Amino acid sequence: MKKDTNKGEWPYEDIVGLPHHVSSTHIPMPMIKRAAQFAPFAALTGYDDAVAETARLTDDRVDLTEDAVNELNRRIYEASASGREIRIVHFVPDDRKAGGSYMETVGKIRKIEFGEIILEDGSRIRTENIVDAG
Repeated sequence: MKKDTNKGEWPYEDIVGLPHHVSSTHIPMPMIKRAAQFAPFAALTGYDDAVAETARLTDDRVDLTEDAVNELNRRIYEASASGREIRIVHFVPDDRKAGGSYMETVGKIRKIEFGEIILEDGSRIRTENIVDAG
C-alpha cells in the first residue's frame, strides 16, 4: 500500500489488523464458485465457434486420370448390370470451407442419370466425385 504523505500514516491503518468478517446469516460461497466470478467472459460471441471451424480439417479433391475414370465406369456399369452391391468411395464437398471429406457408401445401383448414381436407398452420388468403386 501507498503511504499517505499528507497525514503521515498508512491509509486504513485502523482496520488492517481486524479479523475478516464472517456473516452469521449467509453460508460462505465455495471457492470454486468464487473463482468462477472472476473468470474471463466471452467478449466476442461466436469467437470460439469460429476458432473451432478454422481448426477443422478438410481434404482436397483428387483428380483422376482418364484411365482411372474409364476403369471406374467399367466397374460401375458391371455392378449396375449384375444388380450386385457396390462400394463407392466419393468426395463430399464441405459447405463452409474449401475442401471436403471422403465417404464410403455401399448399396445397389437403382439407376444412373444426369451425372449421378442413384442407389436403392435413395442416396445420390455425383459421378464426378467418385474416386473408387468395387
